[in-house]
Amino acid sequence: MRVLGVDPGLTRCGVGVIEGVAGRPLKMLGVGVVRTPSDAELGERLVAIERGIEAWLDEHRPECVAVERVFSQHNVRTVMGTAQASAVAMLCAARRGLPVALHTPSEVKAAVTGNGRAEKDQVGAMVTRLLRLDAPPKPADAADALALAICHIWRAPAVNRLQQAHAAARAPRIPVVRKVTR
Repeated sequence: MRVLGVDPGLTRCGVGVIEGVAGRPLKMLGVGVVRTPSDAELGERLVAIERGIEAWLDEHRPECVAVERVFSQHNVRTVMGTAQASAVAMLCAARRGLPVALHTPSEVKAAVTGNGRAEKDQVGAMVTRLLRLDAPPKPADAADALALAICHIWRAPAVNRLQQAHAAARAPRIPVVRKVTR
C-alpha cells in the first residue's frame, strides 16, 4: 500500500509518502513541506496548498491519503487554518477518487510510539527508527506526515475488518425457508 500522509497547516503543510504493509518493513518514498507565506491572502494560500498536494499526488501516485483529523483547540484561528488546509487535502484526494482516512493526533502517536501523549521529538525519533533514516525529517510537520502514513498502513487492516463486521451485523437477515416433505 502506498499512502500520502498530510499534516495540515496553512503556513507549513507536511507531506510524506510511505509504501508497505503492516508487519513488514516500510519504505519512505518522499517527505517535505508545502509552504505558504503568512502575509498572503487566505485564498492564495489555499491554492498554493492545493498545487503542492496535487504535485505530490502526481509524482507519487498513492493509493490513499491519510490526513490528521482536526481537533478542538482553544485558538480558533489555528483550528480554522488547519481545517481549511485539511479540506484542501481531502478535496485533492476525492477529485482523484482516492480514499481518505482521518486519524487523530493521539491515534498517530499511539501507533508510532506506543504512547498517545508522546511529544513531537519522540514521534520524530520513532519515525526515524521505523524508516531507517539517518536523522528525523525537519521540520516536525514533515515527520508528522510520515507518522500519519505509517499509522494508516498499520491501522487500515484492523479498521477494514471492523467495518466489515459492522456491515455484516447491520445487514438484514433473511430467514431460510426449508421445504418440508412428508
